[in-house]
Amino acid sequence: MSDEQTDTGTGWPQPAGPVRPGGPAGEPDPRPDAPDPDELSPLAPESPAQPGPSGDEPAVEPVDDGATVDLSAMSRSGEPVASSDGLAEPVGESPAPVVAGRSRWSTAGVMIVALLALLGFTLVVQLKTTSTDPTLGATRQEDLVRILSDLDARESRLQQDIRALEDSQRQLRSGEQGRQAALDEATRRADELGILAGTLPAVGPGLTVQFDAGVKPISANRVLDAVQELRGAGAEAMQISGGDRATVRIIASTYFLDGDNGSLVVEGRRLTGPYTITVIGDPATMRTALNIPGGVVASVRGDGGNVTFGEREVAEVSALHVPIKLEHARPVS
Repeated sequence: MSDEQTDTGTGWPQPAGPVRPGGPAGEPDPRPDAPDPDELSPLAPESPAQPGPSGDEPAVEPVDDGATVDLSAMSRSGEPVASSDGLAEPVGESPAPVVAGRSRWSTAGVMIVALLALLGFTLVVQLKTTSTDPTLGATRQEDLVRILSDLDARESRLQQDIRALEDSQRQLRSGEQGRQAALDEATRRADELGILAGTLPAVGPGLTVQFDAGVKPISANRVLDAVQELRGAGAEAMQISGGDRATVRIIASTYFLDGDNGSLVVEGRRLTGPYTITVIGDPATMRTALNIPGGVVASVRGDGGNVTFGEREVAEVSALHVPIKLEHARPVS
């Protein structure tokens, strides 16, 4: 190293300037117009280099990145080598860079990457949500209002259809109930007409009326009078039986004739006495109707005969009449 070069603390050699008069190195120049020592080098650090303890030891100056520069470690070409541990590095090789705050920058980088990933995920989700229905996404507000109005109108029409179907269902149920009620009424009327026509058997409260002949036989007129009185008293079903257990159903068209030897002909069938009429109705009313003064009971007893009554809680009229086929009568439409 040349004697004319001095160490400036920057790592670069600098030719020696004029010797400062006034004293050894490190002392101020006593001249009034002498320049400031700090202005001799524009690369001089803010704080002056501190000399070694003995004055001839190399001075060490601080470096901003925490590394130190050994002012005495210089190459043969006059270039110093900086080292973080104060040791000179071999010439021709680049020193390893010193990275300050490695952990701090690594954590910040991880956080930045995480935030960028989260932002990207959010953008993707929003894009997918928006692009689910591209038609609606590109529709104008007026078109959206019109679509909403159409949906409301369709809902109203569907609600009306539902109400109409419910009304139809109620009408069908009501019609079914009406048809069932009409069927029940028709069945009841058919039963009543069948009993009155003698085509159906009948049971119910009633009584039995037995005619016993006296001096004179029981005539057909006396039996017909008894049947008329019973009908007038509310009789609903009747039949007449003879002593030979022959039975004939009495209906509106039944006729009575006198037969031979005190017999009786009913509906073309011959019956012998005594005769018994079984009738369904109110027993007390029918019995009173037969016992009126000058009535059936009085007439039979006047001929020497007798009439006997027997009340029945359940009287049964089981004889049937052959249905009559109508040739001329028709129901009124």
